[in-house]
Formats: sequence, structure tokens, C-alpha cells
Amino acid sequence: VEDNPVNQRVATLMLKKLGYIPDVAGNGREAITAIERHRYDLVFMDLQMPEMDGLQATAEICARWAKGVRPAIVAMTANASTDDRESCLKAGMDNFVSKPVRLHDLRTVLLGVSALDVGGSVFVK
Repeated sequence: VEDNPVNQRVATLMLKKLGYIPDVAGNGREAITAIERHRYDLVFMDLQMPEMDGLQATAEICARWAKGVRPAIVAMTANASTDDRESCLKAGMDNFVSKPVRLHDLRTVLLGVSALDVGGSVFVK
């Protein structure tokens, strides 16, 4: 979930290079709507977005879907301080990747999610 078109394109290209076909949402509300319609295994979530930010969206997702049912949520943000990481985990996110994201970072996160026995759908905003 990402509001910046350039960041959307970069993340999409990187995930395609790793063999995934991602969906893209522009804000937290769009992400929630997409999760209502389709089961995703993983959501990469930016923090600062219009309408509904990543922390609000994550809290809503965690409130509506149980841990084993909801997708894993990974923060993908330029906000990389210890406080930012703690805020993400407190909101219910499962992991954290700092921007600029490297292909190796995405691969590592995806392998970690695969180890949890989830399917193959990835939602990128």
C-alpha cells in the first residue's frame, strides 16, 4: 500500500522480478477494501498516506481479521527510527523494511512469510 506512484512502480517491478504479480492500493482504505474482496498473504504497507495511513489501516485489519486469517503486514517506509518500528509493531505489523528497499530485503521478507505456510498472493500498495 503506497500513495506515491514512483514508489508503487519500483515495488511492483521488484516483486515481479521475484516472480510475484502484486496488486496495488493507494491508501489504507483501498487496502482494506481489497482485503475484503480477496485473500492476501502479505501486505507491504507504507505509513504516511492520505485518507487512512498505514498504522490506522493495520489496526483496522488486525481488528477485523484474526492473526491466522489476515495477511502478514510489513511496513515499507522511510521512517526507520526505533520509535517508528515500535509503532508499527504495536499497530500489529509483523515486520519492517526501510526505504529505499533493496531486492534482497524483499526476498528476505518473502521467504520469512513463506516459512509461515501462507499462500502466494502479495498485495503491494
